[in-house]
Amino acid sequence: MTTTRSAADSAAHGIGVSLRTFLAVLWRDVFVTGRELGPFLAQVVIQPFFMLFIFGKVLTGIGYVDDSFVQILLPGIVALNGFVVALQNTTMPLVMDFSWTREIEDRLLAPMPIPLVAIEKMLFGAIRGTVAALLMIPVGFLMLEGIHWPASAWPGIVGMIVLGSLAGAAIGMTIGTLINPRRINIMFAVILIPLMFTGSTQFPWHALEHLRWFQVVCAINPLTYVSEGMRDLLIGDEVKSIPLWLDIPIILVALAIFGAIGIKGFMRRALD
Repeated sequence: MTTTRSAADSAAHGIGVSLRTFLAVLWRDVFVTGRELGPFLAQVVIQPFFMLFIFGKVLTGIGYVDDSFVQILLPGIVALNGFVVALQNTTMPLVMDFSWTREIEDRLLAPMPIPLVAIEKMLFGAIRGTVAALLMIPVGFLMLEGIHWPASAWPGIVGMIVLGSLAGAAIGMTIGTLINPRRINIMFAVILIPLMFTGSTQFPWHALEHLRWFQVVCAINPLTYVSEGMRDLLIGDEVKSIPLWLDIPIILVALAIFGAIGIKGFMRRALD
């Protein structure tokens, strides 16, 4: 009886140490981001700002796009920013840690299991993605005219942003552990750009019915369900969107699959 209790106490102590170490490492990464706030803001705001400006301001201003298009565009750009920033901020640190800086070795020596190191990397990337997505909301409201987001939708919006950022981070973990560091530049051209433009961020998915092959391609991209989920929350009555009851399970499945592949790849790289 005493032996069993001692084993349970030891296991509980080990879990407590791992959890405290996990939170300490995560807080360190967040703190470093706070000290590098200027470069971080430049990284996450400039590209989506110009996408909003060109598609939402210039094209509507010269009459090539209807004024109501901004209601479709802004949710997609917010979803895109969270997803892509989470992906990039998971992939790039992994590539650097495993190839040049070798900082990952210090983390692997920390008193927590190796899978928790990978989860911390993904969670930190998702935090950055969530912040990046939330930053684009006031930018869009200030830049674009005719934006109306009901207050009742805000909890769902934040939840969808967090979920999309986690999915982006999981895909980033998979890419960062499976692709050779010397080919990382090719990765952005071959993987990231197609992800950005097949995620239904600038157009509603159902509008592609007459371009069936491209609609199928977009349906494979998890980002599509983040964009469509945002639209379903905000303008579901005005524009036909993929419903939330379908968006959320698909995003969760993508998160589970890519998260598992990414953690397995991380452990393989860490133990090499």
